[in-house]
Amino acid sequence: MYKVGEYVTRKSYNNDIIFKIISINDGVYYLKGVSVRLYADSMEDDLVKCDIERDLEDNKEFLDRIKECRLERDDYFYLPGKILHLDGDSDYLNRCLKYYKDINIMAQGVVIDEDNMPLKIMELLEKYNPNILVITGHDAYYKKKGNINDIHAYKNSINFVNTVKEARKYESSHQKLIIIAGACQSDYEELIKAGANFASSPKRINIHALDPAIIASRMSLSDSNVEIDLKDIIENTKYGSNGIGGIITKGTMYRGYPR
Repeated sequence: MYKVGEYVTRKSYNNDIIFKIISINDGVYYLKGVSVRLYADSMEDDLVKCDIERDLEDNKEFLDRIKECRLERDDYFYLPGKILHLDGDSDYLNRCLKYYKDINIMAQGVVIDEDNMPLKIMELLEKYNPNILVITGHDAYYKKKGNINDIHAYKNSINFVNTVKEARKYESSHQKLIIIAGACQSDYEELIKAGANFASSPKRINIHALDPAIIASRMSLSDSNVEIDLKDIIENTKYGSNGIGGIITKGTMYRGYPR
């Protein structure tokens, strides 16, 4: 009934998330969230075909709001912070890179499997020397494997934590290297303890594909001499403080005069 590449929702979850079918094997449909960083699987009888335009409509207010993150043209020139964005998923990375480009922020993106991130992070930091580091991809909390305080009950939280720890060996200062880490349902507390400035997910919920990029862009465009409005920046994400939390930090942007 359904083909790879088609868009569907799941009846058992009240059709809340739009997925793309990425493969079919022995009657099991393997799915990836269009806007939510989530993998899932389903049987055919639980699926409902969906128009991708619904995702754009559902997210219209959110997408319009985050596009407002731009610099005003005036007599000053601006030097926003440089972003290095590591992502375990090429589709989500490309969407984030387009967002950075649309709001005129310099960002380098690297697609890398989550389990390789701790091994490659030092090399990438030395190559790109960013002000802001994003570490994201896919994650999930598996209740059957342990409670929420058990790092081994998560799909990729241990990889994200180890990547943050390695990055802090490169730069220990939370101000000189701002780190945004985690994905859907990640172990928020362990990521913060490892050295992240911002992390997901305080309530172990799924996050929007753009949420890490939204935080990174706000930090890139925030004044280097002023502490950020932490609540305001977090509330700009799709699910607010349920999805992402962090610590008060100064921005990374410098202003100069004249243009």
